[in-house]
Parts: sequence; structure tokens; C-alpha cells
Amino acid sequence: MAVLREAGAEVLDLGTNSPAPVDYPDYAEALGLAIVGGRAERGVLVCGSGVGASVAANKLPGIRAAVCHDCFAARQGVEDDDANVLCLGARVVGSELAADLVRVFLKARFSQAERHRRRLEKVRILEEKY
Repeated sequence: MAVLREAGAEVLDLGTNSPAPVDYPDYAEALGLAIVGGRAERGVLVCGSGVGASVAANKLPGIRAAVCHDCFAARQGVEDDDANVLCLGARVVGSELAADLVRVFLKARFSQAERHRRRLEKVRILEEKY
């Protein structure tokens, strides 16, 4: 959260507030609802690999969660796919890389390129269809 604040982001802390193991779908849902409900523009989820948090978050319509272990994916995920949730694996990336990934994710902006808008519209249609 310090990295988010240093980057000028307003932080909405949705937990966890305990060192005890938790179920990542609960936090993925809380974050997804905050984004869909307009309380947040983007979010960061952390679990062991980042994969479970991503799978859970992507079940919410309008959420585009990306597991990123490198800065290229963190930037490109936003620029091309309008990713609004960055998922990190605590057992995969170290703290310095995680900080870099968060900074890159926050700085990136969706390109608005026609091909990317077209593809995202198809994703939206899939969400509605199923």
C-alpha cells in the first residue's frame, strides 16, 4: 500500500487484516464489487500464485484481472486489454518486483485503439451471453 500511496493513488484497503489464511475469492469479490460499483477504478490482489485471485476476480462482469510477473505484461495488460485488476503471486514475485509491477500498472492507460475496443466489446458480449 505504501507503493500505491507514493504513486499518488487513493487507497481503499479491503483487507485482509490478519496473518491467518483467508479464502481469496472473498477478497476478489470485494475488490470486484468496489470497481464495478465505482468505489475504485483499479485494484491489486495478492495470493500465493496470483492465479486463484485472478480466476475468482474474472468471474465478476466488468472485471479484467491479469496475473503479471513482469513489467511488460503489467503495462500491456492495461494498454491493450484495459485490465483493471493486477494479480500478484506472493510466492512468485519478490517485494521489489511487486513494487515495480504496481507502479507500471498504475501508470499505464488503455490505448483506445479500435482493435482493442472491438475485442473488449466481444468480451463484454461473452459476459452477458453466459
